[in-house]
Amino acid sequence: MEDNKEQKLTLSNREYLELTGVTEVINFTEDAILLESNLGNLTISGENLHVKHLDLENSQLVVTGYVTELKYNQEGKAENFIKRLFK
Repeated sequence: MEDNKEQKLTLSNREYLELTGVTEVINFTEDAILLESNLGNLTISGENLHVKHLDLENSQLVVTGYVTELKYNQEGKAENFIKRLFK
């Protein structure tokens, strides 16, 4: 896999998200998906979220559901998210 900093994010009607540059999916539920990308950690929040397609070899992710928020986190924040999620 290439180590470049290019990322493409396409959100259609807040219901279909295509993302490239994904290096790891850390955690996912129907309400939130936490992933690591080549541009930092990204939290996708919403309702009825489903990972439709995941190809880490090609750094691709497709999510369906209703997306309410896309938020890039600073390094080291992934652990805090997981702790809050499982309280």
